[in-house]
Amino acid sequence: MLVRAATGADAERIARVQERGWQAAYRHVFPAKELDRGGFIEASRWRDRLDHPPPGWTTFVAERDGTVVGFASVGPSRDARGLGELYAIYVDPDEWSTGTGRVLIERAEEQLRGEYEEVTLWVLEQNPRARRFYERAGWAADGKRKAEARWGVRAPEVRYRKRFTS
Repeated sequence: MLVRAATGADAERIARVQERGWQAAYRHVFPAKELDRGGFIEASRWRDRLDHPPPGWTTFVAERDGTVVGFASVGPSRDARGLGELYAIYVDPDEWSTGTGRVLIERAEEQLRGEYEEVTLWVLEQNPRARRFYERAGWAADGKRKAEARWGVRAPEVRYRKRFTS
């Protein structure tokens, strides 16, 4: 398993991994027909973000046999000054439970630890698999919640927080 900084050339595969992740993990939250239609994660948005990242924003990809099988994006918190944030971490469903997620979160945390003492992430409340993953990695829900609408569904999210120790 190789973990490296992502480039614009990775945009198509990152979008595919994210979309497949949604299709597998969120079927009980969002309409299956919308998930099955596909095309809702735009590679062009990823390409732009990777080619021209906002200040402090970094994306890593995990490769197995030369193929991107997962990614993680980190940077400054979008909602709390002075904190870092794990914006996204996705692993292709065919790679779940192979250690890919663990390698990605460790690299993401290493990057964040270099700049922040405390970090956050948002996760769908109805995503028990991801929530267990974060909790095993030492993250804990901090009581903050939000909900954004997609495809007519307001899916609640909960915020997790982690403080790095020396």
